[in-house]
Formats: sequence, structure tokens, C-alpha cells
Amino acid sequence: MRRLSGLEARIAERIAPTLLDMGYELVRLSVLGHETPTVQVMADRADGSLISVDDCEQISHAVGAVLDVDDPIPGAWMLEVSSAGIDRPLTRAKDWERFAGHLAKVELDTPIEGRKRFAGIVLGMQDECGLLRLDDGQDVALPLDDMRKARLVLTDELIEASAALAGIVPEDEAGSKPRRAPKLKPKKPGRKS
Repeated sequence: MRRLSGLEARIAERIAPTLLDMGYELVRLSVLGHETPTVQVMADRADGSLISVDDCEQISHAVGAVLDVDDPIPGAWMLEVSSAGIDRPLTRAKDWERFAGHLAKVELDTPIEGRKRFAGIVLGMQDECGLLRLDDGQDVALPLDDMRKARLVLTDELIEASAALAGIVPEDEAGSKPRRAPKLKPKKPGRKS
């Protein structure tokens, strides 16, 4: 996850152990607004399976209780809990490994060779950098700590992989028998079987 600072870091430090005890992991945390700030918590199941609305409700109750006791935000605040979703952010090293083979867009804080925005196929992680294969075939290493935003792009392959993870297997065009759903982590480009 990108390095948090200030209030966001304090909140993440307080809620992460509770989430882990419940079987979840913190994917992203943001505090937005000033008068009545909104604490946005994005979580995943620790086992990598998809989370449900019920999971978000459980997380909301637990995180709300922690924040009520620790009171890191003076005055009134709101809490929003969500799953990472299909076109999820890539905030952790394990996200870059898990979603290798899928299309992503990345925006950096500091340019690399005069460029801040990149799009390509996720290749994994190496030396604290997310690896992307660009359309021109060039591979780039993008420092995780320098990423302003990194997000998967919604594609048919990503939708099918997510459906397979949820146990949904689409029928073929004839509607007779199910076709084999793709793996969430397809073969990495450039690797031979």
C-alpha cells in the first residue's frame, strides 16, 4: 500500500490489526473532506476471495468501534467501507503478483524519463517496483512508493477471471455446457510454458 502519513497513517495503524483478526486486509485508506471528514476503507479477504456486502457491514461495525474508542478524528466523521472491486487499485506488492497478466494504468508522482502515466500488462513485482509491459513491448519498473494511482483496467478477461473466483462459470454460446473459466493469474507475457 502506498505510504500513508499523518491522520491516514494513524487510522490505518489502529484498524489494520482488527481487520486481520477478522480475516481481512486493508487495501486502501483515505480521509476526505474537512468539516465532516469521510474515512474511506477498502478491504479484501485475507484469503483472496471476494468480499460481500455482509463483509463490508461487519468491517464497518468493527472499524467504527475502533475509531470511536481511539477517536483520532476530532468532531463528527463518516465511514465508508467497500470491497476493492473488479477494476481495483494495485496498492500492495501482492496485488502486482496476483493480477499479473491483466491490463493496468499507473500514474506516478515523479516522472520516469519525462513520463508520469503508464498503461500496460502487469508483470509482477521486483525490487519494490511494479513491472508493466507497455504496448510497444518495453518493460518498465515503477516504484510502488511513487505511485499516485495504480488501477486495473476493466476488460473481458478480468471480468471472466473475477467471475471464476466468485464461482460463476459462464455457458458457451450454444448454452449447452459450461466453458472453462480463466485463472485469475493468467500466464505472464513473455514467459514460455
